Amino acid sequence: EVQLVESGGGLVQTGGSLRLSCTASGIPHADYAIGWYRQAPGKERVGLLCISTNDAISYYLNSVKGRFTISRDNAKNTVYLQMNSLKPEDAAVYYCAAQRHNCRGGDAVDKWGQGTLITVSS
Repeated sequence: EVQLVESGGGLVQTGGSLRLSCTASGIPHADYAIGWYRQAPGKERVGLLCISTNDAISYYLNSVKGRFTISRDNAKNTVYLQMNSLKPEDAAVYYCAAQRHNCRGGDAVDKWGQGTLITVSS
């Protein structure tokens, strides 16, 4: 069974940092691009950024450039999302998603994680 499990969510103050992890099982991790998405209450899910199998990074949302970074450790089947300078508008449920080989956006995802909640206090 393919599973993606996010961890690292929680409460952070404005300006703070968090690192999320997305650990995969049931797939050859090195063959999949992993992206991060988020959904705020009452809003649609949006793509943030993605890392492909050759470590190329694609940013889907300009407002996270310079604040969010993504990296992968294939030996641990894990992708990390480092979030710095967090703002109240970053509060949302964060999801990771896997798709074969290249980053192709949310319409081509093969598997979604269950999500982890980020709350940013002002």
